[in-house]
Amino acid sequence: MGNRYSLKKRVLVTGGAGFLGSHLCERLLAEGCDVLCVDNFFTGTRDNILGLFDNPHFELLRHDISQPLNVEVDEIYNLACPASPIHYQFDPVQTTKTSVMGAINVLGLAKRTKAKVLQASTSEVYGDPTVHPQPESYWGNVNPIGTRSCYDEGKRCAETLFFDYWRQHAMPIKVVRIFNTYGPRMHPNDGRVVSNFIVQALRGEDITIYGDGSQTRSFCYVDDLIEGFVRMMASPAEFVGPVNMGNPGEFTMLELAEAVLRLTGSKSHLRFLPLPQDDPKQRQPDISLAGERLGWAPTVPLEVGLTRTIEYFRILTGK
Repeated sequence: MGNRYSLKKRVLVTGGAGFLGSHLCERLLAEGCDVLCVDNFFTGTRDNILGLFDNPHFELLRHDISQPLNVEVDEIYNLACPASPIHYQFDPVQTTKTSVMGAINVLGLAKRTKAKVLQASTSEVYGDPTVHPQPESYWGNVNPIGTRSCYDEGKRCAETLFFDYWRQHAMPIKVVRIFNTYGPRMHPNDGRVVSNFIVQALRGEDITIYGDGSQTRSFCYVDDLIEGFVRMMASPAEFVGPVNMGNPGEFTMLELAEAVLRLTGSKSHLRFLPLPQDDPKQRQPDISLAGERLGWAPTVPLEVGLTRTIEYFRILTGK
C-alpha cells in the first residue's frame, strides 16, 4: 500500500485539473479519499479545481507526466493528455510523449508502490470505424501518419504498455475507452463540437458544421462517465478491460446544433464547412460489456446535460 499508516485511500489523478480530472477529484474527495492532483496546466486550469483547495485532503502538484514522478499512492487514474484536436495537434510530439512516456512513468510508479492503475483511453483507438457500433473486440481503422495520429496512436501504444505490464509483471490495471463526453468545465476553445456549438450560440455567431451535418456522435454527460471510472476501479481484479464508456444514443451534428439553438434561444445561423482529414463519420459505443460487468449505463438525457452545460458557459462567457 502507498501509505500503510493512513486509513484513507491515497489516489493520484494525473490531468486532475482538466475537464474530466477535476470532476473525478471532486468525486474521490466526496468518497473520503486523499487526492493528489497532478497537472502541467497545458489544457487544465486552476479554475477547474478552485473549489477543492479548502479541502485538507486535496493536494496539487504541478508536474509534467512525461517526466518520472515519485510519490506514494494506492490508486492511480491516468487522465493526463490533451484530448481535443486543437490542443493535441498544437504540439503533436508532446502529445505522443504524454501518452507513451506518461504511461511508462505511471506504470513504473504503480509497479513500485503496488498501486492499482486505470488508463483513460479513447474511442479514437477505433479510428474511422468500419464496424458500427464499436465493440471492444474491434481493432480499429487508424491512419498512423495523419494529423490526428499523435493522439490515436499515442493512446493505442499506452494500451499496449498497460497490457504488457499486466502480463509481464501481474500489475493490477484497468483500461477504459472514453467516447465523446461533455459537461461543465469543458474548455471553451477546445474545438469540440458541444462547447463549439454552445459558445457560438451564446455569442450569436454562426454555428459551424463540418461536412453536411449527417455524421454522428454519441454524447455522454460527465457525471455518468465519472461513475463508470469509479465502478471500473472497484471491479474485480481479473476484469481489466478494455471497456467502452459512452452514451450509445446517437445524434447527427445537425440534431445537436438544433438542440443547442433551442435550449439557448439563440438566433444563430448554421454554416457548413469542409470535413477535416480523418474525421470519423460515425462514432457510437457498444456498452454491453460495461453493463454486464459493472452494471453501468448513462442516466443523464442529452437535453438535461446540455442545459447544465449551457448554464456553465453562460456564466463563463457572461452571455
